[in-house]
Amino acid sequence: MKKADGVVKKGSKRQRVERHISAALRILMVCLTLLLQIAVVLGLAFATRRYSTVIYLIMELIALVCAVGVLNRGGSPSYKISWILLILAVPVAGMILYILWGGTHQAKQLSLKYVPLPVERQSARMESSNNIARLSRALPTWERLATYLEKRGFLLYRNTEVRYFREGADFFADLITTMEKAQNYIFLEYYILAEGKLWDRIFEVLRQRSAAGVEIKIIFDDFGNITRLSDAMLQQIQDAGIQVQIFNPVHKYVNRLYFNYRDHRKIAVIDGWSAYTGGLNIADEYANIINRLGHWKDTGVCLRGEGAWGLTSQFVHMWEMLGGTLDNEHDYYRPESSGQGGGFCQCLCDGPMNNPDNPAEETYLQLISNARRFLYMTTPYLAIEESMVKALCIAGDGGVDVRLMVPAIPDHKFTYLVAETYYGQLMAHGVKIYKYSPGFLHSKTVMVDREVALVGSINMDYRSFQLHYECGVLLYDVPAVEEIFEDMDNIVQVSARYTQDDWNKRPWYRKAMETVLKLFAIWM
Repeated sequence: MKKADGVVKKGSKRQRVERHISAALRILMVCLTLLLQIAVVLGLAFATRRYSTVIYLIMELIALVCAVGVLNRGGSPSYKISWILLILAVPVAGMILYILWGGTHQAKQLSLKYVPLPVERQSARMESSNNIARLSRALPTWERLATYLEKRGFLLYRNTEVRYFREGADFFADLITTMEKAQNYIFLEYYILAEGKLWDRIFEVLRQRSAAGVEIKIIFDDFGNITRLSDAMLQQIQDAGIQVQIFNPVHKYVNRLYFNYRDHRKIAVIDGWSAYTGGLNIADEYANIINRLGHWKDTGVCLRGEGAWGLTSQFVHMWEMLGGTLDNEHDYYRPESSGQGGGFCQCLCDGPMNNPDNPAEETYLQLISNARRFLYMTTPYLAIEESMVKALCIAGDGGVDVRLMVPAIPDHKFTYLVAETYYGQLMAHGVKIYKYSPGFLHSKTVMVDREVALVGSINMDYRSFQLHYECGVLLYDVPAVEEIFEDMDNIVQVSARYTQDDWNKRPWYRKAMETVLKLFAIWM
């Protein structure tokens, strides 16, 4: 077999079989460990009737030691509580599953090379520091957040035009138009890259630009595309001269079952000048070409100018971590000129390699705690730590107009039920819940005080904050923030207000199911 740029060109049928085997093994492993748990207990009871109680007590003590180890490790409290309950409830199965899926060693055993981020010029770092000083004069409340992110390598930029897209169709129309004009390179990094009418349009542009000598590189998550991108299309992409890297190839982990870590980012960069991000994957439902769950509401932004480098550098970093090589030196991919926009922008990325330090989660917490008048948030999923629940409650009690917008039509029923468990406490503290009536709300956007907004791929759940590679862009005092405020206000207008009475009237069996599911939220 010959490999090129992370993709096996031959034996694709075998890879497809291995992918399905790997997916089935994950479910089978859970069943087998539980059966093993039962077998061990019964076996001890019959084979060593006199000493079975002592032996099982020893097993429980070992499980207790393991649980204490989980408690003392860093990271998410919800993550630790879920594993501790599982280990203590079913010691044999719990410890086996924890060894397979719960340890921090998993992130380190992905097929990622450790490489540093592209080196920032001294002049760029100095300009970022100057921009923070300018921001502190214009919006002193947000200096701390900008400084926090800068210390993690995310520079603050000016001279960037920001365009906000309220709908997927508008986003992709602009992206395709920009790609058609590409002269140097096109970089795409997406969790889902699905075949369909939208992909056909994009692929035709990519094929034409590649034939014209444009450097084109694509990263996609393997797990997110098992049923969305065929091997035949993958071969066509490569035959067109487009280089591909696959994040966390499932067929490589048949024995290790490391599915949890995924590349959930959405990044498109054209010639270093234009960079796109948001909640939009490349699939027909995101542009409402097909009707999957009613109207599919999603949003995105385009950065044109200096700020585009914040997303470009993250793509370059991921490409090199996956073992890919670039056609040119890093400086070649930087923007060559400045944009005309006002305000400031700051791109951020997050991933499991830096756990327990989680810039995405910390950014959400600071956005919530800094709100004084308005806090509007959209998210398709809600499974948050107690610290974030408390921050939202404090904001609501403090007189902040907190509005949380979620889908009325869910794509994952179980995660929808988990989200509902938070609503009662939030509403008791003044947080308003709105369910998007026209369909599925997939947007991941935060707007604070009509001053600052965050648009990106980050869901308000454990997976995004702890397990996935994510990205987003903070917009400070940018004209587009007002557009985001207006769009979120429009979402409220077409949404149904969820009330405390609605929450109290849930049937008992629904409440019971939600309580149980919440214990397993970290795996959903």
